[in-house]
Amino acid sequence: MKILMLVGDFVEDYEVMVPFQALSMLGYTVDAVCPDKSPGDKVRTAIHDFEGDQTYSEKPGHNFTLNANFDLINLGEYVGLVIPGGRAPEYLRLNPRILEIVRFFHQHDKPIAAICHGLQILSAAGVLQGRSCTAYPACAPEITLAGGNYISIPVDGVHVDGKLVSAPAWPAHPAWLREFIKLLGATIQI
Repeated sequence: MKILMLVGDFVEDYEVMVPFQALSMLGYTVDAVCPDKSPGDKVRTAIHDFEGDQTYSEKPGHNFTLNANFDLINLGEYVGLVIPGGRAPEYLRLNPRILEIVRFFHQHDKPIAAICHGLQILSAAGVLQGRSCTAYPACAPEITLAGGNYISIPVDGVHVDGKLVSAPAWPAHPAWLREFIKLLGATIQI
């Protein structure tokens, strides 16, 4: 079972590292790709934190190593799509192939998990018309302009609309990942 993850430079550190590791731990092969980069290349990450300011603060994060080739992915092989946030979505959404990928998953009704600013890519792809979702609050106008219904929830909350799982930011990882793996059909027995 393969999952595709769309990343780029200054992706939010936790939002790429935690889902990649958690989904891999569950037995999924997670292919992390970035346009114009190859397997073994790294993307820089940024740590966004909530420290009482009017918006998040940003600090340098870790380097994250890509493990798949963006130009060679076969979309039919994947059961789900993960779109982390951070600053990467603001430029990834300018790539026509990124938008095609999102539309493919949407049209084939495959689970999509997007968090924080990852919803900028969904907005640009035109797949939010008539859908409800959440995101980092600064993305609300884009969601609304794309025809979506922005849902304001606590930073650790999750929203599910059909096969779309969305969350405001990394504090939502437990809920966000739990709902995503439910859509993937995975069960965890303890």
